[in-house]
Amino acid sequence: MPLPLSLTIRTESWPIAGSFSISRGAKTEVQVVVAELSDGRHRGRGECVPYARYGETVKGVMEALGGISGRLAFGLDRKALQHEMPAGAARNALDCAFWDLEAKRAGKPAHDLAGLPAPHALTTAYTISMGSPETMAEAARAASQRRLLKIKLGGAGDPERIAAVRRGAPQSELIVDANEGWTAKNLTENLAACADAGVTLIEQPLPSDDDTALATVKRPVAICADEIVHDRASLAALAGRYDAVNIKLDKAGGLTEALAMAAEAERLGFRIMVGCMVATSLSMAPAMLVAQRARVVDLDGALLLAKDRPDGLRYEGSLVHPPTSGLWG
Repeated sequence: MPLPLSLTIRTESWPIAGSFSISRGAKTEVQVVVAELSDGRHRGRGECVPYARYGETVKGVMEALGGISGRLAFGLDRKALQHEMPAGAARNALDCAFWDLEAKRAGKPAHDLAGLPAPHALTTAYTISMGSPETMAEAARAASQRRLLKIKLGGAGDPERIAAVRRGAPQSELIVDANEGWTAKNLTENLAACADAGVTLIEQPLPSDDDTALATVKRPVAICADEIVHDRASLAALAGRYDAVNIKLDKAGGLTEALAMAAEAERLGFRIMVGCMVATSLSMAPAMLVAQRARVVDLDGALLLAKDRPDGLRYEGSLVHPPTSGLWG
């Protein structure tokens, strides 16, 4: 008989190195929620970041996890969890805790349990926060040795910003995240500026509820769905407007759905990007399994913190290495 499970939930605050700025504002720290499952012999951990863009709060996620904890006594497992909780941050933390616990119980890495080959190191993007062209050019110069830079845009003057970044980092591959900050009126101008700068991918340029212009405008740069896409059910409706999808575990509701989502995205002909929120390595670790099949990997969230967990992911130049079992999986 399997040992009964107990669930511990806690919040943690992690300071950001400096400030992290996007089109919707700036922040200097990130609050994460950690779910820890234990059977008395083994423990499994998962971490999530409640995202206000989707109406999530730390309080709400804590309440959702607390509300489902009683189901553990009645046999709640990872498979049942997919039907008991909606996609989102709360389910992500618990789903990833289940994966970690299963790996610890089996004495096998999580990729074995998922039927996947061993993960390898990947090139990850490094994010340049939104600011003045001069500030962003300086940040780009400081990071110009990195292979892939992700540039936060989403306001008046974006053509000047992306041109300044390109001057600061002439050799790096550039991707852009507008965080729904463009409009149908400035879309063509901004797309052209990005094409001139050699940008290879643009995330969610228009608001998710006002993106019809993407179906008719000439797209000189691949467009990636982000805020508009969550799980498998949201994929089919994106055809004709988007070329790629950004899979984030906090949106998908965990590694279980993210793996299934990646397979469905490939079937539908979308390129795959794997992204993250600003969080510790515990959030990034499960995403490394999905990232093995992605064209673009953006798992730099832990690099943006003033400090990470002691057993955090190893970042080596532009590479991020798979987690050790001491961290997750």
